[in-house]
Parts: sequence; C-alpha cells; structure tokens
Amino acid sequence: MKFLSAILFLMISNFCIAQDFTALVKEGDRLEAIPNEKAAYLQFREALKLQPQNVYVLTKCSELCSRIGNREKVTANRDAYYAAAQTYARTALQHHPNNDEANVAMAIAIGRVALLKSGKEKISAVKDIKRYADLALKANNRNFKAWHIIGKWNYEVSNLNMMERAATKVFYGGLPNASLKESIRAYEFAKGLNPGFVLNYLELAKAYHRNDEDSKAIALLKLIPTLPSKTEDDPRIKTEAATLLKSLQ
Repeated sequence: MKFLSAILFLMISNFCIAQDFTALVKEGDRLEAIPNEKAAYLQFREALKLQPQNVYVLTKCSELCSRIGNREKVTANRDAYYAAAQTYARTALQHHPNNDEANVAMAIAIGRVALLKSGKEKISAVKDIKRYADLALKANNRNFKAWHIIGKWNYEVSNLNMMERAATKVFYGGLPNASLKESIRAYEFAKGLNPGFVLNYLELAKAYHRNDEDSKAIALLKLIPTLPSKTEDDPRIKTEAATLLKSLQ
C-alpha cells in the first residue's frame, strides 16, 4: 500500500512539474511577443530549473541574452549577458548537438562576442560562426535564422579589402570563400522562409545597395515600416532603414 501511495505521489508530482514548466514557457513566449525580452528571459530561466536540458528553453535563453546584451550600455552587464548566451548555447549543444536552433544560438552568441575581439581571436570566431550556421542548415535547411547568418557572414567577409585578406591569410590561415552574390542569395532564402523578419530586409537592402541594385534596395526599405515589430530591436532597425532609404532616394 505504501509503495502504491509513493508511486501515485510521484506521478502527481511529475504532472504538477510538467504543468508548471508548460505555464512558464507559455508566459515566456507571451512576454517575448509583446515584446518584453528581459521579463521573457526570467520566465524561461525559471522553466530551465524544472527541465535543465530542454533545448527550446536553452536556445530561447541564449538568443534573448544575445539580444539584451547588445542593448546594454554598461560594459559589465553586456559582457555578462554575452557570456550567459554562450553558456546556454553550449549546454544546448552538449545535450542536442544536431539541433538546428542550438547551433544557431551558438552562432549568434559567438557573433556578438566576435565584434569585441581582434586578431587571432576574431578570425577564429568568424570561422566558428560559419561552422555553426552550416551545422544548423545541415540539420534543418529551412532555418531562416541560419540562412540570415550565412548572408551576414558572406556580406562581411566579402567586404574585406585586399590587404585585410592578405593579412588574414598570412597570419591566420585565411577564411572560407565568401561573396556578395552568396550573401544576397542567403538573405533572399531567409526572406522566403520568414517574410516578417525585419532585420533581414535591412541587411538584404544593404547587400543590394553594395551590389549597385538600388531599386531593389529601395523597394525592400519601403516595405520595412509595414512589418510588425516582433523584437525590441525592431524599432531601431526601422529607424536605421528609414535613414538609409532617405540617403538612396
């Protein structure tokens, strides 16, 4: 009888934990959609206490930390968020190495930190960004964030001048091939997969502008104000897009 009571208690406890976890994730999703990203992060962090290996929650925490950190004005706070973003992504990959979102989260987290690095560390980070994005696409070829990262990677690397390329090759073994054409292709693929991704429109417009296709860039920039803001970064992105549009017209 005691054994059956213990089993019943365990089943009820597990059910309650599952209910609490689901409620926390649902609230996190709601807060992120408002958007209130810091509040969403706190909800996901609480959910993680109940399911520490849950890949959805780990990647949510990582991406939110990357975005929140990018807006932090205090250097110590920014660095703490960036470190947390990498820790969450690393934990996700330890338990789910072939998960596309885990690889995307790591690529994003490394990308944030790469901007603060120089020399060998920066080149190593740039290589890692591409590697994780490629792994994400290998797991899921329809991951729009991974395609966006590939677009950004090609845009930035193809923008290196001859001296920078030569120095990179001599001192750091060079970087994989990159091209503006491939950047545009990747951004377009991301747009097709998620037509509401505001940042992708801006980056694609920049790529078309650099490719001397201003008519396409202008058309994209004119669309941006009509898109709903889904992240706390979107208003800033829309302001930047408006400034670029004004300079092209």
